[in-house]
Amino acid sequence: MPALETILQFLIAAVLFAYIPGPAMLYSAAQALARGTRGGLMAVLGIHVGGYVHVIAAAAGLSVLFHAVPTLYAVVKLAGAAYLVWLGISFFRKKAEDGAPPLAMPAKSTRRAFIESVIVDVLNPKTAIFFVAFLPQFIDPAAALPVWAQFLILGTMTNLIFTSADIASVLLARSLTERLSRSVSARRLMERAGGAILIGLGAHLALQRS
Repeated sequence: MPALETILQFLIAAVLFAYIPGPAMLYSAAQALARGTRGGLMAVLGIHVGGYVHVIAAAAGLSVLFHAVPTLYAVVKLAGAAYLVWLGISFFRKKAEDGAPPLAMPAKSTRRAFIESVIVDVLNPKTAIFFVAFLPQFIDPAAALPVWAQFLILGTMTNLIFTSADIASVLLARSLTERLSRSVSARRLMERAGGAILIGLGAHLALQRS
């Protein structure tokens, strides 16, 4: 492994990156607003699982393809953006569940939050580029561990740190959802707010330059 000083620098940089409000935190908060705390946490778990796809890809060198083939990057980015917009629109089209406790989300909904979030993260090429750009700064080719193993270890640590930030965003959103939990109209407002955030994130991803 790299020297202890390098590891400390890595941890500081990873925490700073993770806790600067970004798309993942907004996405997690949007899911919590629309699906309640449990749905938000399942979304965080989905993002976390999807993150390992990028970690493994970085370790295998696959993410370099996005640099080498700009068309592939653009296709994946637009697919991810379209999926985010579709998810946002689905919250607007969702019918209110009159008579049901607003935050008592069915298991099916929380499972969907998990599956959708895995797909969202896997289809986000920005995450792949981040791992490829960030991790090599702390890789030591002369260390006893091979480079691919260092990628896996540091990538896993990065994923865990970012997940902690996403959980924090869900817990912050929970304070709002708990206050409005008994109102069906408020529930619809939160679902639409979550949908609007997802649509905005999709548009931002689609229009953002690589």
